[in-house]
Amino acid sequence: MSYRVVRPAELDWETRPAEPGEPRRHTSELSERVGYAHARANFWSYEPGAKGRRHRHAQQDETFVVVRGTLTMYLGDPPERQEVGQGGLIQVEAGTPLQTVNETDEDLLLYVHGWPPEDERAEILDSAV
Repeated sequence: MSYRVVRPAELDWETRPAEPGEPRRHTSELSERVGYAHARANFWSYEPGAKGRRHRHAQQDETFVVVRGTLTMYLGDPPERQEVGQGGLIQVEAGTPLQTVNETDEDLLLYVHGWPPEDERAEILDSAV
């Protein structure tokens, strides 16, 4: 039997680039820590008003689980706005444009799981918001 345990105090957080004055996003990469060979996983923390880059993955499906807060996501082309609260999730198939946003006054914490892992970076698209 084999397993790995990751406790909140053990997470390493990295602040992602943003324009001056924009709210920040932070990520804690989990894939290597938990030994995923055929998937990717990260925690993402969004400050109030923070937004991710609109993008699409060619081969990777992604599942976004809301741990805390409310996630607003713009999906498809043209973008359709979807909102889900704590305990909810949004599953996105490969090839679907998406953009994650925290449109609330509270922090947003997400667990994001993707498979299969891609060697290439996602295609960056024009922002939906």
